[in-house]
Amino acid sequence: MVKQSNRQRNRWLSTTLLVTGMSAAGVAAAESLTFAHVYETSEPYHEWALWAADEIEARTEGRYTIEVHPASSLGKEADINEGLGLGTVDLIYTGNQFAGRFYGPIGIAGAPYMFRDFDHWQTYADSDLFKEIAQGYQDETGNVPLAMNYYGRRHTTSNKPINEPADMEGLKIRVPNAPMYMMFPEAVGANPTPIAFAEVYLALQQGVVEAQENPLPTIRAKAFHEVQDYINLTGHITDSLITIAGGPLWNRLSEEDREIFREVYQEAGEKITQDIQQQEQDLVAWFEEQGTTVNEVDTGPFREAVMPHHNGEAATWDQETYDRLQALGQ
Repeated sequence: MVKQSNRQRNRWLSTTLLVTGMSAAGVAAAESLTFAHVYETSEPYHEWALWAADEIEARTEGRYTIEVHPASSLGKEADINEGLGLGTVDLIYTGNQFAGRFYGPIGIAGAPYMFRDFDHWQTYADSDLFKEIAQGYQDETGNVPLAMNYYGRRHTTSNKPINEPADMEGLKIRVPNAPMYMMFPEAVGANPTPIAFAEVYLALQQGVVEAQENPLPTIRAKAFHEVQDYINLTGHITDSLITIAGGPLWNRLSEEDREIFREVYQEAGEKITQDIQQQEQDLVAWFEEQGTTVNEVDTGPFREAVMPHHNGEAATWDQETYDRLQALGQ
């Protein structure tokens, strides 16, 4: 992969030349857009965001260029979500749980043990139900979900083995700062502690928290295995990111360009999903080679502890939405 610095520099140079040429010819200059996310440059999310930026520039014949800002460089996930409506960022990746702060039903895809497996998640991502929920989010916020990107099954890391819910009693575990992430730890008696993504490594290293939860590719990318002895395969959330365009951007795009943005980011989402699936297959052996214990877990008791909470006080969706999601793929 071309290093980000070189790639972004080349894009800046080409944009400068394009603007100069357009100005000389009396043609409108390209519009520069901002894509923000909280993930590392080594992760598929960033690599495919760069690819999408190049594709959009090519397919719109230079009408739009996109600068991709990784690793929380433009703010925490809550900040970049707020920035969509303000127009301070144009495009983001965000978790369903963060989007759910603005429109509750979309958060259902981020609830623990909501999906039976990957195929159930994929069926949802391709379903009319998701399209309806995405439209509801758009109607509520003005921002537009463009694509679903598989994030992986979230597992619990710790400095002790976790084999049953009782092992998590009182455990101080970092979670992202969105309510739906609290459901799993609270259901098993743990103590969920919201900490910004960029600060988790140091919090684990210094003992501010004792555990955290993320998919295997993220655990590697953020090097959490360096400061945690066990990866416990709780698989409690089959998680995903949504690519979202801000309303201010969407409102000034032509119908033709809207279709280009949607197509490109859906293609990128498919590639991300393939990459993450492959990494999940490969990483168990890799972690064990690094000296981290990968602990197989019977997830049945954890699932049983969580299921009663699916339509409890924390639910931001109605019973009909829940039933429709559970019926998918049956």
